[in-house]
Amino acid sequence: MSGAASAVMPVVLVVCSVLLSLAAFGAIVRMIKGPALLDRVLAADVLLVVLASALAVDMAANRHTDHLGLIVAITLIGFIGSVTVARFVQDRRRP
Repeated sequence: MSGAASAVMPVVLVVCSVLLSLAAFGAIVRMIKGPALLDRVLAADVLLVVLASALAVDMAANRHTDHLGLIVAITLIGFIGSVTVARFVQDRRRP
């Protein structure tokens, strides 16, 4: 890594960490306050995306791919969970 890139990397890590922390905090607030079930499910999905993004930032910062399987599993669980709840709510609304 060149001198300029090594000087910028800590700043990028701090910015990514702060933004991901704010996103996680917002998702947790929405999970607590959410008036509807779909709001809470969407917030849980956002929280899973934030977790996967944090793992991706860690992989980029440390130059490894150890968490790649975990990221795939987290995103798959989030997708399947969201689809399942959406189908449950859709079936519930039918007369």
